[in-house]
Amino acid sequence: MTTKGHVYVIDDDEAMRDSLNFLLDSSGFGVTLFDDAQAFLASLPDLAFGCVVSDVRMPGLDGIELLKRMKAQQSPFPILIMTGHGDVPLAVEAMKHGAVDFLEKPFEDDRLIAMIEAAIRQAEPAARNGAVTQDIAARVASLSPRERQVMEGLIAGLSNKLIAREYDISPRTIEVYRANVMTKMQAASLSELVRLAMRAGMLKD
Repeated sequence: MTTKGHVYVIDDDEAMRDSLNFLLDSSGFGVTLFDDAQAFLASLPDLAFGCVVSDVRMPGLDGIELLKRMKAQQSPFPILIMTGHGDVPLAVEAMKHGAVDFLEKPFEDDRLIAMIEAAIRQAEPAARNGAVTQDIAARVASLSPRERQVMEGLIAGLSNKLIAREYDISPRTIEVYRANVMTKMQAASLSELVRLAMRAGMLKD
């Protein structure tokens, strides 16, 4: 188990990939190397949260295009861009497209490590939050139309009897639906169900 988190290195220069792999691995990060941005984007859906360290100038998809695509996918991964000497305009453009920071090559190892640690620390809560919200949305999506109606009734504060009357079904049937809703939503209580509904956007705060 890595202690400091995951880092995804994207660079078409093999020597650079190897040196970053050695540096980051010995600093306690889990490192995955990619020789181009397409390969990284193809793997992205299956990757654990981590920091992306990408070169800005690469054949095919460059660092700026990578940033645009990650932004379009609303990816929570923080991205650090490495630029060649004198590529400041490119670095500024990268920042505009959502890069957390940039480093000019050659850079000091300690500075890179500090930047990666800061990027992961800042982005992690939002990434966790996003994952939780997606998970809750998936739970809501698993409800049948009738279960969803019962859930909406419950979070609106209606009793089983009132929900039964509204949909012209027996209170006993509502109890079954209610139990299904609580199980599928993984809610132990009505207050927890209301909190989950708020996270899912079913209730406006």
